[in-house]
Amino acid sequence: KRLDYKEIENWILNRLPFYQNSGSVAYKPGLDNINKFINELNLSNSQLKFIHVGGTNGKGSTCSYISSILQESNFKVGTFTSPHYFDFRERIKINNNKIEKSFISSFIIENKILIENLGLSFFEVSFGLCLSYFEKHKVDYAIIEVGLGGRLDATNIISPLVSVITNISYDHTEILGDTLELIATEKAGIIKEKSKLVVGEKNEITNEIFINVCKEKLTEITFVPDISKDIIYSDIEYLNKNIHTSIQACKSLNLNALNDKVIQRGIDNVKINTGLFGRWSLIEDNPMIIFDSAHNESGFKSLANQISKMTYNKIYVLLSFVKGKKIKDLIRHLPEDSNIYFTSLKIERSMDLEEINLNFTESIKFDVNSKRIFNKIKTEASKDDLILITGSNYIAKEIFNEN
Repeated sequence: KRLDYKEIENWILNRLPFYQNSGSVAYKPGLDNINKFINELNLSNSQLKFIHVGGTNGKGSTCSYISSILQESNFKVGTFTSPHYFDFRERIKINNNKIEKSFISSFIIENKILIENLGLSFFEVSFGLCLSYFEKHKVDYAIIEVGLGGRLDATNIISPLVSVITNISYDHTEILGDTLELIATEKAGIIKEKSKLVVGEKNEITNEIFINVCKEKLTEITFVPDISKDIIYSDIEYLNKNIHTSIQACKSLNLNALNDKVIQRGIDNVKINTGLFGRWSLIEDNPMIIFDSAHNESGFKSLANQISKMTYNKIYVLLSFVKGKKIKDLIRHLPEDSNIYFTSLKIERSMDLEEINLNFTESIKFDVNSKRIFNKIKTEASKDDLILITGSNYIAKEIFNEN
């Protein structure tokens, strides 16, 4: 019997171990498998023009802004990003159109045996799928977000025109190392010979690492803070930083069509052009409900900074985390008068009440059912309050998805 799309999607999502469900066990570093896959798919001498985006935070929104600016310059733009919020197909888009179910189905049916023989991971399958889709549709530019780290990430088989490293902070330390130098060295693995590197943030500890790798590879390096003008494109400070990085990445492509007007349109139309979501996203007004996918310490610092600019009466924060997060270090950045609630996620690696209790000593308001606790907060809050939902991207689907 022919598999229907839902079965095929589940088959992809269950190419275990899948990082999202099982954590570091699923991290299969190394490029041998993906190289074999790409050769078998006849994609190894692809003529696609790549932009490679790595870093700790801000990769996804940087991809979105680059895509939007390039679309406003009349290019057809592919993006490969992760994770997805509502639908696996969000990971692979051309402009703001998700990959078709029919393409995914025929790709998997055609390559299922190969995928099984190579023992490919979920992420490797997704990346092969994305390259074959972009190749078939002849995109003008393909923006590829690094999955994890850089050096050993499956996406690192590409030769991009420009690589972007948004910033370096602590995340996935169990895999990438627990010092900024180690993390930066992994992320610097995406810098290619005689290309260009755009770095979004300066950091005394890591600047030298990037400068030295670029010297070795004869690659031109640009630190965005050195050249970025003080224009404020977004009142969300961390997005503003990512916008400046995106502009610089586009400028480094030396496009004729690029001018300030086009750039401004790209920034203004980012939602229409890319569906950008999960970055201080306003869900409802009165009370104001914000969703943000912050899940590490620098993400929470950015959140705290954003909250400090808001006026509200009371603040409610609904948190959900994956196992192993040092949640004390995250929560301490939230305002002291925050009314904190916890819920769990419908994935294996969800942090459960027991682990929350070990990490957070105050009395805990917890409900395993995220929709129920969210509705409870909504009934408690009055219209001048602020409700923030954060800690993980998985919660979005559980709370906001209608189906």
